[in-house]
Amino acid sequence: MNNLIYGTLLFAIAQTVIWFQTNLQFFNPWAKEHPLIMASVFSIPISYMFIRATAFVVEHFDGLLWPGRFIAFATGMVSFAILSYVFLGEGLGLKTAVSVVLAIVLVLVQLLWK
Repeated sequence: MNNLIYGTLLFAIAQTVIWFQTNLQFFNPWAKEHPLIMASVFSIPISYMFIRATAFVVEHFDGLLWPGRFIAFATGMVSFAILSYVFLGEGLGLKTAVSVVLAIVLVLVQLLWK
């Protein structure tokens, strides 16, 4: 169970860092003017987090890749929704809210379906 928790947390952190890497340009002039530096600084930590998260989750699911893919996707959807609202004031419309709920359902299917 620890591997699943560690992997999910790493996926969530990596998705959060990616959000800032790609969207900081919309509310920080320095980030907008220095995309190459943003890409260079964030690339290695993000990649490492995804590699480690994948390893943890695959180990938890006895070598299966698909559950980790869905967990990575869902953590990205949820973190994107929260961060876009908090930093850019972009609320959830019905279509987006349904999509976030479906992302959570995908994870629940992977976790609960034996």
